[in-house]
Amino acid sequence: MGGPSERELMEKLGKIREKILKTEKDINNEFAKMEKIKLDALKRTEEVKRSADHDLEKIEKDIVKSADLAPESKQRLSQEISLLKNEIFQRYTDLKTRITRALTPR
Repeated sequence: MGGPSERELMEKLGKIREKILKTEKDINNEFAKMEKIKLDALKRTEEVKRSADHDLEKIEKDIVKSADLAPESKQRLSQEISLLKNEIFQRYTDLKTRITRALTPR
């Protein structure tokens, strides 16, 4: 006597279902935001690498064209550019790996 009616219990079940659906929607929205951030980070990483490579190519051309630089200076600058290219590639690879591993369960 005096217990909850079927209708009341069905309403409670409906509220629980609504709460679960709302939470699922919120979580899916958060995942979408994280994926967008991840894609933006990858795009920025690519742009920075491309820009650095372009700038280094311009400097290499300037070194080759320069009549004022001694051969030893040209060689040192070329070696420095080579080191910098390797460093840029390594940093780019590290960042790209970190970004792609983000959100991956461990």
